[in-house]
Amino acid sequence: MNAIVALCHFCELHGPRTLFCTEVLHSPLPQGAGSGDISGQNEQAEEEEGGIQMSSRIRSHSPAEGASADSSSPGPKKSDMCEASGCRSLAGGHPGYVSHDKETSIKYVSHQHPNHPQLFSIVRQACVRSLSCEVCPGREGPIFFGDEQHGFVFSHTFFIKDSLARGFQRWYSIITIMMDRIYLINSWPFLLGKIRGIIDELQGKALKVFEAEQYGCPQRAQRMNTAFTPFLHQRNGNAARSLTSLTNDENLWACLHTSFAWLLKACGSRLTEKLLEGAPTEDTLVQMEKLADLKEESEGWDGSEEEEKPSSQPDVVEGQELSKCSPETSLMPDCNSWNVAHRRLSVFRSLRHMRQVLGASAFRMLAWHVLMGNQVIWKARDMDLVQSAFDVLRTMLPVGCVRIIPYSDQYEEAYRCNFLGLSPHVQIPSHILSSEFAVLVEVRAATRSSLYPTLFDDEQSLNKYEFVVTSGSPVAADRVGPTILNKIEAALTNQNLSVDVVDQCLVCLKEEWMNKVKVLFKFTKVDSRPKEDTQKLLSILGAAEEDNVKLLKFWMTGLSKTYKSHLMSTVRSPTSSESRN
Repeated sequence: MNAIVALCHFCELHGPRTLFCTEVLHSPLPQGAGSGDISGQNEQAEEEEGGIQMSSRIRSHSPAEGASADSSSPGPKKSDMCEASGCRSLAGGHPGYVSHDKETSIKYVSHQHPNHPQLFSIVRQACVRSLSCEVCPGREGPIFFGDEQHGFVFSHTFFIKDSLARGFQRWYSIITIMMDRIYLINSWPFLLGKIRGIIDELQGKALKVFEAEQYGCPQRAQRMNTAFTPFLHQRNGNAARSLTSLTNDENLWACLHTSFAWLLKACGSRLTEKLLEGAPTEDTLVQMEKLADLKEESEGWDGSEEEEKPSSQPDVVEGQELSKCSPETSLMPDCNSWNVAHRRLSVFRSLRHMRQVLGASAFRMLAWHVLMGNQVIWKARDMDLVQSAFDVLRTMLPVGCVRIIPYSDQYEEAYRCNFLGLSPHVQIPSHILSSEFAVLVEVRAATRSSLYPTLFDDEQSLNKYEFVVTSGSPVAADRVGPTILNKIEAALTNQNLSVDVVDQCLVCLKEEWMNKVKVLFKFTKVDSRPKEDTQKLLSILGAAEEDNVKLLKFWMTGLSKTYKSHLMSTVRSPTSSESRN
């Protein structure tokens, strides 16, 4: 966590002062902290806690550490220091503490003041505010303050017992400073609990010392028996006692360094970023609806008596085919399990593979018909070849727009399926062959074996086939076509993109255009806007071209029932609209 944790003290003579601070350094150490020779006494103190190795290093002090002071030093002047070390944590010449996190290569450095002038100013201002104006009722407890310029501060003020102090207690605070306001607020419960534990330990040690001193020489009775001389006794040096003296702990600063370093590490690792998926896509909604329908059908089959199997006429459902899979194995629309089990029989591996086999012009014609919702007919002897072709081509469409009959012995009308596989001997009606709303791919035996070079080391290669793509409305090469088709072709021709990356591009493109379909559906079907407004909307969506409009209308049939019913249920009635106006 990129933050600074500091212990602050309110001195009776000098006001708020920073006693000790720990900051996070991403290697290397700053020049101010690492300048000077490191002697061989770099193992003065070592301990390990929570994966952090702590070592105290001997090095020459910078002015900010208090070894020397001049007018250019970011730290306080020496004349402002209490003579009895009340405003000082580390003695002059003390090296400070450095902890190395082996997991992240991060260093946690502790000294009296930050070496960087800007950080010193931020910590100094936070210290002053935490012990003056930014306090909670009772002057003891947590509070949050700050701004974008000087950082945000979590401050916890507390009292330490001192038999020689005015009121028998001194005022301290532990502050945590960082620039990320949201992160600091979210860390409030964690910081409050851990810092409260540190404070309780300090107060417990100081209370034992206070009780021992009061038992030996009660200060309250002694002060009542002496003349009242306000503030004079405060300047005799007795008031400026160090925290190590108040707690009778010579290793106090090493322990605080360990606690502050662990606090920074633990607070930084407890909150991690997670990818939160948004609303389900239309494909997901359609798949969920189909799964629910199939579940109801399977329950009906289980509860009914055994009946004769349906006729040989293939059954078809939007987004899936049932002729190849039983109800139990066809729950997922993509029939992934079937594809995995028959992977070696799937000839077409991807859209890029199909484009290389068919050729650029033939593939563009085929893809155009697929995107427009026209019927795509494949005639071949190899059922696995046809199935693999449909598995590849369906990736260009939303799940709700896919209706497949993978293989049939008779022609099926376009309203039943937009992907139809036929055996070679099936006769196709002449009006279908000449229709502009259908495309036919005939798979024939190649006249010469080298017609199509082998692109993949498959058990069943494509060099023995010849693919003839025909349609009553061939797509001209110079025709612009739908925008999504041009983007798909650009992705397929980009050899720098792997097949997996192209698949993700298809997902993104489909989701982009399905969002446009949702807007158009809401605008035309739900709100019933006039054609002029619809044309303006299409221009805004970047889909005013004829092919784009046809594509949007076809893809509108693939919207899930859940989305349509949601829109219809949220339509405001005219009376409610008038009452609101």
